[in-house]
Amino acid sequence: MKPLVRFAYSIDQLSKAVARVAIWLTLICALISAVNALMRYAFDISSNAWLELQWYMFGGMVLLGAAHLLTINGHIRVDLFYSRLNDRQRAWLDLAGLVFFLQPFCIYMVLVCWPWFVESWAIHEISNNAGGLVRWPVKLLFPIGFGLLVLQGISEIIKRIAALQGVIALNTHYERPLQ
Repeated sequence: MKPLVRFAYSIDQLSKAVARVAIWLTLICALISAVNALMRYAFDISSNAWLELQWYMFGGMVLLGAAHLLTINGHIRVDLFYSRLNDRQRAWLDLAGLVFFLQPFCIYMVLVCWPWFVESWAIHEISNNAGGLVRWPVKLLFPIGFGLLVLQGISEIIKRIAALQGVIALNTHYERPLQ
């Protein structure tokens, strides 16, 4: 089990490294948004490409950051039961959710999104908007993002099994979001 746990932690490191890209996209997107607004209101200069670039970056933030969010237990849950469970019960519930819901959905999304990206790349798809950008880079983010979630799901499954066997201690602390 210990080699699998090491493998799981290496997946965690990959997710963390990719999340750093998402963090930088957040900063770059905010800067582009500010410059775009300044150019539009101060100089009456506008470009659809800048708006689309912001949308692409937002997609990158979400899709590239999701795996790390799973690593740090930051995904929102249906809190009806989770907060009342002990650590072992939480590990079992997490394991069931990972195996029966997260993994099948993410694998399905990779399989659906990959041909969608390939077609876009093959035909050199471009946005219909005047001055719009090529579409395949943003479409590539979908199979990459869901693929990273599949990998992180494997890591989380390994860690939950290891925790249930007493090999590692797992932090299952979850704070209900304030609303």
